[in-house]
Amino acid sequence: MTDDTPYDLLVIGGGINGVGIARDAAGRGAKVLLCEKDDLASHTSSASTKLVHGGLRYLEHYEFRLVRESLIERERLLGMAPHIIWPLRFVLPHDKGLRPSWLLRLGLFLYDHIGGRKLLPETKTVDLRAAPHGDVLEERLVKGFEYSDCWVEDARLVVLNAMDAAQRGADIRTRTACVGLDRRGQVWLADLKDKHGETQRISARAVVNAAGPWVDGVLGKAMPEKQHQNLRLVKGSHLIFPKLFDHDQAYIFQNKDDRIVFAIPYEREFTLVGTTDVAFKGDANTIEISDDESAYICDAINEYLKVDVAPDQAIWSYSGVRPLYDDQSRNNSTVTRDYVFELDNPEGAPPILSIFGGKITTYRKLAEHALHKLPMPWLETQDAWTAGADLPGGDMEVGQFDAFVSDMQSRYEWCSADVMLRLCRAYGTLVFAVVGDAKSWADMGQDFGAGLTEREVGYLIDGEFVQTAEDVLWRRSKLGLHMNDAERKSLEDWFAKRGAAAAA
Repeated sequence: MTDDTPYDLLVIGGGINGVGIARDAAGRGAKVLLCEKDDLASHTSSASTKLVHGGLRYLEHYEFRLVRESLIERERLLGMAPHIIWPLRFVLPHDKGLRPSWLLRLGLFLYDHIGGRKLLPETKTVDLRAAPHGDVLEERLVKGFEYSDCWVEDARLVVLNAMDAAQRGADIRTRTACVGLDRRGQVWLADLKDKHGETQRISARAVVNAAGPWVDGVLGKAMPEKQHQNLRLVKGSHLIFPKLFDHDQAYIFQNKDDRIVFAIPYEREFTLVGTTDVAFKGDANTIEISDDESAYICDAINEYLKVDVAPDQAIWSYSGVRPLYDDQSRNNSTVTRDYVFELDNPEGAPPILSIFGGKITTYRKLAEHALHKLPMPWLETQDAWTAGADLPGGDMEVGQFDAFVSDMQSRYEWCSADVMLRLCRAYGTLVFAVVGDAKSWADMGQDFGAGLTEREVGYLIDGEFVQTAEDVLWRRSKLGLHMNDAERKSLEDWFAKRGAAAAA
């Protein structure tokens, strides 16, 4: 099957960079198609430490431009999606024998000021012997620094960008792999294979290769005559424990190897700890934490916590690979986290722009830079527009989220406070589209457990590209952590019955 109408832009990859570029281009009037071989945010973009941050430790590597851009973007993103992004205070203990106190304070002074901070509170010194830290940290830790960054629901950030791109006319195709890519005259011919094994050939005037760990593979399809070895894959893993401390601040712990490890309140009932930096070679489709990584994470936080933890106490783990541009650094921790573009644009031939590296915090700016670098004279406008544009559900003022939740709770008194808070966090002002005209909990349909209902799942299928139970439980949400085996299976069975009915 062939579609003879050319797209202006084909984006390959449904991670944060790909959906950000698709959204920006669609908003400028381009005819856009995005294909992703799996679900949105199936890989790197759902395996982060869930932070919108400047990258405090990047200051040590003199990446001042990256930190400044990240800090500026931190506040922009907070304003665009205050339901899935919110301020979080981090405590950095000073530990003798590691970075000196004056150096930490100097770094935090720069962190507070080089990005033009407006919305978040500044750094302050804290006494770690006092509550709430005195009951959590080892007694040798006396002094620390408390500073601001932001939390983000990373996979939901990807989905919201894809939703907005689709609302602006982009064609978003998940579980659709690009299996062929050839230059033919003024266009690219791309063969797109869906989950049923059916292939469609489309044409596009330009291609963005945002395939993350598979970016070199896409280049191999587009230009098989060349060698493509631009990536350094670095694996990062995290462990999830039952709550390790009972307050809402996060910790950033220094390690003797000059790395850092975070311990962050997670999903109300847990603590997220990570991450690692391990060179990765293998199949990026199947990534799991190793025993060595689990031991590393536990050893790192046990240097600071009064009560030690062991890997077998973790109730879940996740891992992903960072597709970094290989700048030949000896140490995986010092490889640049900045993004790098490679443009192939021979005269008279359609261009392909490949993206290496990047981080969640800078995805929006990366998208702007990508479209300015990519020659696309057919765009209706070259003007950047995303800096002040809310993401779906984010049309509320920063600082007004609690008031919004209270309003929703009064409107839907039959819904429990915990469930309403989760719905507001996930969907923001789109909670109306999820709950609809329900007048009681029974109106929400089948209750799968943990507050997940048939009506919410239907919304996710219709509006958020969901096709499987895994999409719901581990990417659109983390409800899989809150459900037991029987509850998770009930959702899987519901999807199986739905698929069988559709095939009949």
